[in-house]
Amino acid sequence: MKKKIYFYLFIFVSMITLYQFVSTSNMVQAKNKAIETKQARIEQLEDSVQKLQLKVLGMQYFSLENNDDALAYYDHLDIKDVSLYISDKLLETNENKGDNPLIPYEGMENDFKINKIKVLNHKWILADFSDGKYWGELLIKYELKDDLGIDFSLTDHLLYTRSH
Repeated sequence: MKKKIYFYLFIFVSMITLYQFVSTSNMVQAKNKAIETKQARIEQLEDSVQKLQLKVLGMQYFSLENNDDALAYYDHLDIKDVSLYISDKLLETNENKGDNPLIPYEGMENDFKINKIKVLNHKWILADFSDGKYWGELLIKYELKDDLGIDFSLTDHLLYTRSH
């Protein structure tokens, strides 16, 4: 009788051990598959980040902030962020009543005002303007003087024929 109890106990323990082995093996396989999936996703995201970094570098190529040669023109001036200073001065031209004086068009829905500004270097600015429905772009030449005054002159412009 004792032998039968030990025999059944041995079979019972063997079955539990077999169950745990199979169960653990399945869990390990599932975890490994999940890890592989996540590693593949991480690689995709790293590729995306790298592509975006290259795109940002390309977009920053034409900007005053990243152009040491152009920034050297303003070393003698006491301005912390030259690009921001120039942008602020250009936006001040919007404060005039009516259309912005740099925009050679009359607003059709409202007054044309400058919205977005990209300071390209120590001489040129790209600007976007709109009246709320119609929009266009400007190429502006500027000169930052030693007294921190700025002269803006329109070099070229375009008005898109379709509204937003």
